[in-house]
Amino acid sequence: MSEPASISAGIAERYATAIFEIAQENNDLEGLESSVGDLSAAIADSAELRAVIQSPLISRSEQGAAITAIAKKMELTQVMQNTLGLMAEKRRLFVLPQMLAALRALLAEQRNEVTADVVSAKALTKAQTDKLVKSLST
Repeated sequence: MSEPASISAGIAERYATAIFEIAQENNDLEGLESSVGDLSAAIADSAELRAVIQSPLISRSEQGAAITAIAKKMELTQVMQNTLGLMAEKRRLFVLPQMLAALRALLAEQRNEVTADVVSAKALTKAQTDKLVKSLST
């Protein structure tokens, strides 16, 4: 990992850990998970939102106003709304996709989920897929 990417990952991890711990203290991991999913989908679907979080040409105040309005309209959890405002103020919105990935990982870990990547030389049959799913879910 390059140094700037490593620094960005570190920033994202710190924000994710703080958000996760606050949501856990408030017994709102379900709300956090919903916010993470909604915000991830919005970023994937909207080029304008990606521009807001990535463009260095947009001022801090404009970024803050835009992301705050979006977060309120999406009814994200209060901790997520507050964090997004802080990230805009600190010019850290560019790490938002990495932070959301880190939050998904923390939520999965909380549920004791493990991710498995399956690679096959050829497409699996329905029976093979079913057998694989069964063996991985035990």
